[in-house]
Formats: sequence, C-alpha cells, structure tokens
Amino acid sequence: MEIRKVGSQPSGKGPSEYFTGTVRIDPLFEAADPARVAGASVTFEPGARTAWHTHPLGQTLIVMAGKGQAQRWGGPIEEISPGDVIWFPPGEKHWHGASPTTAMTHIAIQERLNGKAVDWLEKVSDEQYQS
Repeated sequence: MEIRKVGSQPSGKGPSEYFTGTVRIDPLFEAADPARVAGASVTFEPGARTAWHTHPLGQTLIVMAGKGQAQRWGGPIEEISPGDVIWFPPGEKHWHGASPTTAMTHIAIQERLNGKAVDWLEKVSDEQYQS
C-alpha cells in the first residue's frame, strides 16, 4: 500500500504552449509500470482552457468545482458542472477548460501508450472558445 499525503507533490503551472490562461496542475498519481494510468487535479481560472489534443487510450474527466466547457472536434461546446463525468474516446480531438466567467476544477485520468498519454495540437482560438 502507498499513501500519498495531500501537499506531498508540488503544484505546477499549466505550460503556455498547451494552455491558454492561468491553469494549475496538481499531480495525484502515476502508476508504476506495467500499469499505465495517471491522474491530476487541474484548475482553470475563468477563460482558461487546454489546446486541442487527443489521448491514445482516451481520457476521463470528473468535474469537482465551478463551471466549465468541453468540446470535441466538429461538435458543440458543452457546459460541464460538478459531478459530471466526461469520456473522450481514444484519438478524439477535444479541448476543455473554465467558462468565460467562472473557474473550474476537474480530475483528469488517462493512460500512457508506449510512454505517451497525450498528443498536443493547435491552441483553441478565442473565436472557437466563444462560439
């Protein structure tokens, strides 16, 4: 058994090449090989969001607080709220983040395939975010 005490892993800032706005990433867990799963708590300030991206084995989001938005390529922007669980299938191009006026925190869970859990793509433009 392993217990990771709250605060034992430092928070990090979401890198500007993958995020727009102010984003804090708090690592929660990363399983050792041969397991592949990892999870983090991610907080987006109002208007903050990820770039478009995909996951080779998919991604689950669990919204914990605030009000957010998520969109898959070609689909409408969907509002997400605390208690919502969102599944993005493997390879589905998508983004997620806070609403324009309210911060949002979610837990993100994904698995690594050949050591990689995410493929980052272009940033979400202001026009795409506000449509």
